[in-house]
Amino acid sequence: MINPSINGWIDKFFQENQTNFNNYFDYETFYKDLRKSGFIYGHPISINLKKTIDLSGLSLDEITKISFLNNLYTVFCIKTKNKNISDFLESINSFYKSIQKENYTFLTKLLPSSSDSVQLESIINDRIQTNQNIVTKSFSHIVINAMLFLDVLGYDNFINNSDFSEKYLKEFESNCMKVVSLAFKIKNNKSKYDELLIKLFENSLRYSKFQNIDTLTIDEINFKQFESKIEKLYILDLVEMAMWNDKKLELNEYKFLQSIGSKLNLENNYLESSIITIEDFITTHKGEISYFNYSNPVKHFYDQTNKTVSKLITRNKKRLIKEISESKELMILLAQSTSRELDKDEKKKVKKQLLDICKTIPSLTIFLLPGGGILLPILVKYIPQLLPSAFNENLEE
Repeated sequence: MINPSINGWIDKFFQENQTNFNNYFDYETFYKDLRKSGFIYGHPISINLKKTIDLSGLSLDEITKISFLNNLYTVFCIKTKNKNISDFLESINSFYKSIQKENYTFLTKLLPSSSDSVQLESIINDRIQTNQNIVTKSFSHIVINAMLFLDVLGYDNFINNSDFSEKYLKEFESNCMKVVSLAFKIKNNKSKYDELLIKLFENSLRYSKFQNIDTLTIDEINFKQFESKIEKLYILDLVEMAMWNDKKLELNEYKFLQSIGSKLNLENNYLESSIITIEDFITTHKGEISYFNYSNPVKHFYDQTNKTVSKLITRNKKRLIKEISESKELMILLAQSTSRELDKDEKKKVKKQLLDICKTIPSLTIFLLPGGGILLPILVKYIPQLLPSAFNENLEE
């Protein structure tokens, strides 16, 4: 299984999927598959490969990393008709060097002798992570990850284009935000999510700054910049994301979408396809998408944390069981906690001994960080499920 949270995952991904990559001959087919996978909407549920790969136990960030890498490689293959992995790694690193000169220089100083794949791992990790606190970060994933496709478009323009500059990304991102902002303004049925979503779009900007659009009109947006079919379809889908709700589109909203499609020179069937696809995807996965759960941030935070701890425990199962088994007192207290409430002193012992164990397992050092103590009850909840079935009975004997 690929683990995108540790070094070497890119090499492993390419090694395990040498014959599993799709042979796309056009961008439109590729883009339609991206829609179905959820990558365009910032919530990937699958990777576009010939055969599905196991994503169970992976976080949204980790699935996004794999999908992002696969999409960049797919664009390279379509554009160059070249499937050589080494050529791709050299090309994609050159792309990020051209648009992030300062960050890339820092990276090469930090990893002077690292391979192209290791450097790309660091770049992808930086591209997907945010500097916001853990709560805000959870809610912003949906938008930040949706805007990742701009990198894919930028890379497509970079390949075989010696004149490529960051200007393309800045102008494209700026125009995206203008169109999305107009979409928010035109909505009749504004919900509690709309104000949050527009702020998250603003926070997801990487290459441009958000400007006041109170007096902006659709005629002031440079639609000529969107030349390729996938650029146009992406803009249309971003507008759909901004306008989506669980009710039927109002007439003025549908007309606005039609006007966007007309400005992009897209036939009406593309608009209908966009509406149907996003309606189906969000309706199916609404409960999993971060910003739709903002109404109960405490519950959402707990659910996200629960998933994180579960993933860490599952990946460190054998080591954790071994360490716990060597602590007789801890085993007894954990067993007793399943049938009775531990007293204050016993809880302190469990906490102390668990933290000592976490020190010996690198992946579990998250529990030692400030605030990590609030995760311990979740850790304790999962541990009895990991231990052998005879665990309680042996202790009773």
